[in-house]
Amino acid sequence: MSITGRCYCGDVHYKAEGPGFMKFECYCRECRYISGGGPVMGMAVLNEGFEITKGEVKGFTRSDIDNAVTRQFCANCGTHIITRAPGFPQGVIIKIGSLDNPDDFGGAEFAAFACDAESWHRLPTDIPVHDRWPG
Repeated sequence: MSITGRCYCGDVHYKAEGPGFMKFECYCRECRYISGGGPVMGMAVLNEGFEITKGEVKGFTRSDIDNAVTRQFCANCGTHIITRAPGFPQGVIIKIGSLDNPDDFGGAEFAAFACDAESWHRLPTDIPVHDRWPG
């Protein structure tokens, strides 16, 4: 399967060959900063099938968190495209909002960091919900 996506302004495009896996929604506080309040929806793809096909991403890594992830986004419009995690060096996490065809996601398989969810968040009832990252 070929997955494609882009940022809001169109300056950055990407493609990923092969299926997405580890499909999730994350309620951690860091992800909610990025999303503007709600959970981040993401899925993993392997590095060897992933490439930026147009433009360049800018990255940001917090220096005050051990093993912090690097979030990569369009420098022009700010759309978050991917996350690179030290614990997952073989791939990247694609932000679902950037997919050209959101149906390529197909829905989350689990929810993570429910311990950080706010009282007004609606945690899913039809998939496993974990207080932290499962594993």
